[in-house]
Amino acid sequence: MLKKRGKKRMCGIAGIINFSGVTPDKSLLTKMTNIIEHRGPDGAGDYFSGGVAFGHRRLSIIDIAGGHQPMTTSDERVSISYNGEIYNFPELREELKSLGYIFNTSSDTEVILQAYHAWGPKSVERIRGMFAYAIHDKANNEIFIARDRLGIKPLFYAMLADNNFVFGSELKSLALHPNFNKSLRTESIEEYFALGYVPEPHTIYKNVMKLEPGHTLLINLNSGKIENNQYWDIDFNENYVGSFDDASHELDKRVEEAVKIRMRADVPLGAFLSGGVDSSAVVANMARNNEDPVNTCSIGFADPKFDEADYAQQIAEQYKTNHQSKVIDPNDYSLVDSLMDYYDEPYADSSALPTFRVCELARKKVTVALSGDGGDEHLGGYRRYKLHMFEEKMRGMFPDAIRNPLFGFLGNVYPKADWAPRVFRAKTTFQGLARSSVESYFHGVSIFKPEMRSLLFSQSMKSELQDYNTLEVFKKHAENAGTDDPLSLIQYLDIKTYLPGDILTKVDRASMAHSLEVRVPLLDHELVGWIATLPPSYKLKGSEGKYIFKKSLEGQLPHDILYRPKMGFGVPLASWFRNELKDKIKDSVLSEQMLDSGYFDPAYLERLIKDHQSGLRDYSASLWTLMMFRQFLSRHS
Repeated sequence: MLKKRGKKRMCGIAGIINFSGVTPDKSLLTKMTNIIEHRGPDGAGDYFSGGVAFGHRRLSIIDIAGGHQPMTTSDERVSISYNGEIYNFPELREELKSLGYIFNTSSDTEVILQAYHAWGPKSVERIRGMFAYAIHDKANNEIFIARDRLGIKPLFYAMLADNNFVFGSELKSLALHPNFNKSLRTESIEEYFALGYVPEPHTIYKNVMKLEPGHTLLINLNSGKIENNQYWDIDFNENYVGSFDDASHELDKRVEEAVKIRMRADVPLGAFLSGGVDSSAVVANMARNNEDPVNTCSIGFADPKFDEADYAQQIAEQYKTNHQSKVIDPNDYSLVDSLMDYYDEPYADSSALPTFRVCELARKKVTVALSGDGGDEHLGGYRRYKLHMFEEKMRGMFPDAIRNPLFGFLGNVYPKADWAPRVFRAKTTFQGLARSSVESYFHGVSIFKPEMRSLLFSQSMKSELQDYNTLEVFKKHAENAGTDDPLSLIQYLDIKTYLPGDILTKVDRASMAHSLEVRVPLLDHELVGWIATLPPSYKLKGSEGKYIFKKSLEGQLPHDILYRPKMGFGVPLASWFRNELKDKIKDSVLSEQMLDSGYFDPAYLERLIKDHQSGLRDYSASLWTLMMFRQFLSRHS
């Protein structure tokens, strides 16, 4: 028999570990758990044993009646608090049954628990899904904490000064501890203004970390030793053996299988449908494996530059889905002031606004939604990949001794022309050609370029940074990429930075704000690992990104869906900051909090606003980044 504490299971966890063995404060754990109630509104539970305390909030998805958490094995050796979904749990259950394990629920929680009982820390390598969980192993007096391979589910942790270790699904849980240190990490501020998010493993706080994707923590409660181990990484070995047609056929089958296993749920299930290739492929595969019409939803925009609603409707009609669509008011900026409440640290992807709205719309009909996130990173879909590969081709035509000074000179003297047609905007290209491959890619994805950050930060801030540059994050990952192929390298960089730090963070917070679970079949680690074995030319062929994916979908999706220009999921920031939010952006960026923080040069802040509002430059992304930082400061203080 299993011992079940609390009420239900999934989707938020929190915990306190006291290395002195003192029982943690129950009221504190309750507060840490309840503040993330939005992640699991269906119930709460807790677990106490010596100096260990786990809390849990549950969103009911599978085995609604039997998956209560935290959960403990009948011999009281192993206990778990878990957030996520395991898609191969039926197969693991059968394997464990053959070893003599008895199951009393049909939940995936019990499968993880018994798997750990059988195989210990190595059990995480057998799990296929999205997850973050903590296990108390009484027999070995250890705590084991794991995060999924791609970083779909979040996990924050901190060692506090009072010999307490705290962890949770969101930063706001940790911040409730009375000994939480709110000192900001200066390097994280630099990273945020470069990228628009704080990349793993750090947070905005000096003493708080994110558990990196594909990593585990093993905590010895006797010695206090904490081991951080990597159990998975993507391998761009390009060792696929077979023809393009064989690979295209296998890709189709693998995507279908990844979608199919994510359709297991005891609650209403649907999908986001933007009308792009990835979400349309997911819906097509759901329809192939579902007798009932698929529930789909999409967000439309009044501005045709952002609107894909007609394409979404086209797919909805083709697969006869139960489709709901909502057009967002172009002046729907009501979330601007509250967005930071969901992110807990500076976060500057403005597409968080429409993502919040589409999750809000989806939750009206379903509890689980499948999305197409991850396709661009793994299948070479971003436009910036094409530009980078063009630069790489040019880079290879010149020896470094000639390339660096030649294009460095041209980049300096060529005028900046944001207003001109793209073909005449050569300054950025020249500057990119003067840099190394990694440096050029980092520069291309930066919001505040290095020269802008030099002007943005005050002298005292620059002194504190001691020449630290976010480029170091990219260089470190590049050293571990294990590939010399230029496309595979930048894909690896995105998988380590942009994917978990921006895309998955956005979807997790927006969906959990509405108690909606989002599953991402294109980030199935077995699918991702197989795609990495394919030749880069299968992914990006000439100027066609996601080439093999599109070829595999011919016959399932219309040509104009597959081969139309890619559209972003954005909002009209440039217009807002010159019109409806003209005064708001000025008041925010030049607020007393920003000017008194000591981080910025006030004159440069004024210049950014003036140049944008006059139409001289488009600094909308930079101004949004500043506005979100100001929102963070107001909550932090």
